[in-house]
Amino acid sequence: MESSQNTAGTPGSGGGNGMIVPPHSNDASPVDSTAVDDSKHNLNQVTNSIQKTLGILHQLYLTVFSFNVASQAPLLQRQNNMVLELDNMSKLAEKCNIQVPMEVLNLIDEGKNPDEFTRDVLNNCIAKNQITKVKTDAFKVFRKSLLEELDQAFPDEVEAYREIRASSSSEANCFGQVQSMQWRFQG
Repeated sequence: MESSQNTAGTPGSGGGNGMIVPPHSNDASPVDSTAVDDSKHNLNQVTNSIQKTLGILHQLYLTVFSFNVASQAPLLQRQNNMVLELDNMSKLAEKCNIQVPMEVLNLIDEGKNPDEFTRDVLNNCIAKNQITKVKTDAFKVFRKSLLEELDQAFPDEVEAYREIRASSSSEANCFGQVQSMQWRFQG
């Protein structure tokens, strides 16, 4: 069976540290789901080709390890299969647009686990999220205390502000509901 066949349901396919980038279109319409499906299909084909190449490499290793004169023909056949599969993988990879961060490639070159990069990025995101949450909470406390002090000094103006704020909030909610309904009808 050729590597471009039987791509559905392959364990370990369609994942990894890369990001699938759908092809860009010239029109302003949202990305078509078929483009994403094609990207996933192409990625599955490349994954299958990589798995097939690893199998051929294993066969080559076994053939070379136990090499004798009689195993020269199978060795040449496996070498030819390797070249053909690498060519096939190269052609399939041209259809994929996968962006891998340089830090991941550097970690692999250093012999480290690329999952370390993912862990570090996730930990940095959590730390930044906590900092942002603290800032947001501080602004909420500041806003509340400011409104309390303003209410004591300028009660009429604060009441007018709260009325304006309530009416603009209700208008924004109505506008959001209308947009949500329009989006549902378009989809």
